[in-house]
Amino acid sequence: MSNTSPLQITTIDCRQGDATELFRELREKLSPRGDVVSESGRQRTIELFGEALSPREVVQRICEDVRTRGLDALLEYTAKLDRKQLTAATIRVQPEELAAAAKAVDPEFLETVRRIRDNIAEFQSAVMPQDACVTREINGGRVELRQRHLPMKRVGICVPGGAAAYPSTVLMTAVPAKTAGVPEIAIVVPPTDFGGYNNDMLATCHEIGITEVYRVGGAQAVAALAYGVEGIKRVDKIVGPGNMFVALAKQHVFGDVDIDSIAGPSEVIVLADETANAEFVAADLISQAEHSPGSGVLITWHEPLLKQVRSALESQLAKLPRGDLAKQCLEDYGAFILARSRDEAAELTDMLAPEHLHISMDDAESMLRQIQNAGAIFMGHFTPVALGDYIAGPSHVLPTGGTARFANGLASTDFLKRSSVICYDQAALQGDADRVRLIAEKEGLTGHSASVDIRLPNRSI
Repeated sequence: MSNTSPLQITTIDCRQGDATELFRELREKLSPRGDVVSESGRQRTIELFGEALSPREVVQRICEDVRTRGLDALLEYTAKLDRKQLTAATIRVQPEELAAAAKAVDPEFLETVRRIRDNIAEFQSAVMPQDACVTREINGGRVELRQRHLPMKRVGICVPGGAAAYPSTVLMTAVPAKTAGVPEIAIVVPPTDFGGYNNDMLATCHEIGITEVYRVGGAQAVAALAYGVEGIKRVDKIVGPGNMFVALAKQHVFGDVDIDSIAGPSEVIVLADETANAEFVAADLISQAEHSPGSGVLITWHEPLLKQVRSALESQLAKLPRGDLAKQCLEDYGAFILARSRDEAAELTDMLAPEHLHISMDDAESMLRQIQNAGAIFMGHFTPVALGDYIAGPSHVLPTGGTARFANGLASTDFLKRSSVICYDQAALQGDADRVRLIAEKEGLTGHSASVDIRLPNRSI
């Protein structure tokens, strides 16, 4: 249970003169740069590497070591960082282990996994794009323009396993990839009781048809997927959440492979009016803060709600097993923001561009029209974020740290390769030849026009 000391959460009153600076500070806190390390972390780095390195430097060293030395480096870092002595034979979860895990778990759990799988597949199938085709008649000839979509051949998925087991992450990443038609999916998960040795996690993989699971985590797992090592083929794309070191490693290998995003701590903004239930709002804020790290922000223009939610938070936090962790996160990364108006509340929400946005209003649809930036949006009083995290269908892998201004949540479409296909016959080529020559002349690229002219009758070259 949590202690009962009063909640010390940042409060920003937009009617006050200091609100702008407080808001700027909040935005900065919600956008971690990845170079801050605790004293204990610093000492651990010195112990492992012989010198004090920033998290980014640690990741660079690990990734380059795995790239150059392969499996030997991967196993060494697993021994040093995860304290597990694995070999080339034991790093991969064997098929019989996956099958045994599926037999060991509660049948009701597997039935829930199947239901969630079907929900995700239904939604992800609905958003899959169709190939497009455009035809033109030029100079008596024919032009055909197509856009085709093919699945990537091989994808790697990072699943956390440090503080808890996350079968939901397996579902929310692998099912969209399978829906897109990706034939090879490799999952990496830390060699922990919550990860590569967790029956629920392994049973979920087995149930949805994932056969390639490796007991390896952290930056070294990302590097193994990106570069390939003995026994683990390199992938085309890496997706999935993780700690700061996983996020920085994904950033480091981007370019050698594609990635989904650089994920930060989980976050929610609850945008609420006078119809909101303070108990519901408090529960929503706690549900993301309990990830630890995690952030919860309330934005409202109804001032009495602030006091009501504060009281509800203190009451609920005191009863939860992870209440102390959630409380610390709310004090470090949370906020109450009192806007001057509904319109200002919408503007502030867009500026923060949250991972999760819960519009806790009777008329949520009208507010939705004012919001541009959010990873996933939850409408009304009876749609908590937990539905999106676990069962609804859209992936819970979402942009964090304000990146929802330009980034999107993971979807089946992210596992597709898009190519344009262009086909001219000779008559159509001749019909467009003068236009190609003109642009080529303007750009001084005469070889372009020559590649057209050489294919035409009565050519001059």
